[in-house]
Order: sequence, then C-alpha cells, then structure tokens
Amino acid sequence: MELPALLTLFCAVLSASASAAQISLAVSLPAKPNPFLLPPSTHATLSSLHKRLDAPLTTVNTFNFHNVSADSYLLDVHCATDTFQPLRVDVGEDGAVKAWETFRGNEWGNKGEEVPVKSEGESRRGFSVKALGGKIFFLERPAFSVLSILKSPMILMGIVTMGIVFGMPYLMDNMDPELRAEFEERQKESPLNAIMGNAQAGQNPLGNFDMAAYLAGSGKKEGVKR
Repeated sequence: MELPALLTLFCAVLSASASAAQISLAVSLPAKPNPFLLPPSTHATLSSLHKRLDAPLTTVNTFNFHNVSADSYLLDVHCATDTFQPLRVDVGEDGAVKAWETFRGNEWGNKGEEVPVKSEGESRRGFSVKALGGKIFFLERPAFSVLSILKSPMILMGIVTMGIVFGMPYLMDNMDPELRAEFEERQKESPLNAIMGNAQAGQNPLGNFDMAAYLAGSGKKEGVKR
C-alpha cells in the first residue's frame, strides 16, 4: 500500500476516534435540596472497567463531563450532606446516550427506570439525577415526654385498675336499691365468692375435689362399702 493511502487511512481512524471522544455529558441537580447550599466538595464520577472521569460542581449546579468515549458507566454523585440516585449511563459509538436508575449491589444487566436524556447540541447530552434525602450520621436521643410514659401498657392497666378500685364504691352508693340488692345476691351465689370464703376460713377449697371422678364424668366419690 502506498504512503498517501496509509496517511489517508490513519487520518480517517484519528478523525473517527476524535469524533467518538467528543461526547459531553451535563448532569443537572434537582431543585431540592437547594444546590447552592451543598458543600463545595460535592462532585460526580463516571466509572467503568476501563476509565474513571471526575467532574466538580459548577456555578450553574451541573457536572460537566467532556470527551466521554463509548462505554457503559456508573454515575455517582458524592456529597457529604445528601444522597443522590446512582445511574447507569451507556454511551454508544454513534453518540447515543441512555441512562437508567440503579443501586449498589444491583446486577449490571438489571436496568431500572429509564431517565430521559436531552440533546443539547450535536455532541452534548444532558439529564438530571434524583435526590434520595439527607444523610444522617448521628441518632437523636429521644427527649423526655410524659405522654410516652402514659402510653405504656402497664401504666394504662394501672390507671384502669385504680379507676375500678376507687370508682366502684361510688357507683355502689349511687346504685338503685333494688339493683344493688340483686347485685349483692348474685355475688353471694358466685362460685368464686364461695372459694374465697373457704380460703379465708382456713379450709382448702380443693380438699374434697376428686380429679379422677371429675375426669370420669361422675359426681362426688362415693364411700366404698365393706
């Protein structure tokens, strides 16, 4: 092959590689949180298996990546106070750019929701990232609150018990005489009242109880005749 043909071929390869390396990406921040209040150390990275690009935060609240070659990248926004959604960014040989939401530990082939990419010129593409929230480095100690104590189940049970103990005599005094007499009569017939009475008298309420006869379905155990 002649020398002019080789030079022409070499120039064509250089121009093709130069045109492929002239893609620029403009990554915009959302309105919330306020980008002007982010620390100056905020920056973004485009990383792949072959290269890593870094872009600082500009005065117009964007990250500008220049000379991005065709590859599949992971976009991360590094900020000390807030967290942003990582993105998978694919740059094609023809300059086409596509982006999807992703997260750490996700399989690379598992693409999330697609992020719209705008064309801002012949070789410039732009898209925005989503804010996930502020970073919390310390747990706030809960403050003392009387309501939190009153919400305790044990405290509520104690309050209800005290209400019954102190409120029952008042209800008995204001009860209708006939209704009160009927209530006292039913209390006397209650099995629990009989057991408590025997216990107070020094007798064992279960002393005459025959478990075998009870399980057999019969009444009290009859005396054995000799």
